[in-house]
Amino acid sequence: MAKIKVTLVKSTIGEVAGVKATVAALGLRKIRSSSVLEDTPAIQGMIRKVRHLVKTETVQGD
Repeated sequence: MAKIKVTLVKSTIGEVAGVKATVAALGLRKIRSSSVLEDTPAIQGMIRKVRHLVKTETVQGD
């Protein structure tokens, strides 16, 4: 299955609690922190919710 690298590029200061919780659930803590995740519909929905704060890249899955 494909993998996605998600990087936090903007701060969560001033965001609603749901957005902050979604960023944390993606495994992101600080700006420029990254997480490599499976490309599932659930993860895609989480990324869509915080797309204004993150950058995504496709990673070759082994």
